[in-house]
Amino acid sequence: MQPFIVKLIGLASGRTVFNWVADGKFFEQFGNPDILSADLCVAATVVNHGATVDVECVINGKVTVPCDRCLDELELEVSTDFSEVYTPTGADLDLSQDIYDYVCTALPLQRVHPEGGCNPETIKFLSK
Repeated sequence: MQPFIVKLIGLASGRTVFNWVADGKFFEQFGNPDILSADLCVAATVVNHGATVDVECVINGKVTVPCDRCLDELELEVSTDFSEVYTPTGADLDLSQDIYDYVCTALPLQRVHPEGGCNPETIKFLSK
């Protein structure tokens, strides 16, 4: 699993910034066959208040998915963010699930190449 874990023990009070990279292996571990590869920068600003932790997370980069029309690889830009307030119950705050969820919901429902960008051989079969 990618290191999207904030160690709360020893975390200074106040603001701390974490920078991570999410790649294809991250999505594989969630069992997601739709994301073939990824190159995402994840920047998390964590504010430790003691009893609660505020997290502002910005995710930018690209993912590769199969085109819904021709099944060739399609690269999509991803730009999303989220803010959450957590009440930790342990020594670590794992942001992996939230990062995964926000990336997946940022993807369009229909994932196709722009007009004329699909594999022409596949389009021939679809046109029959």
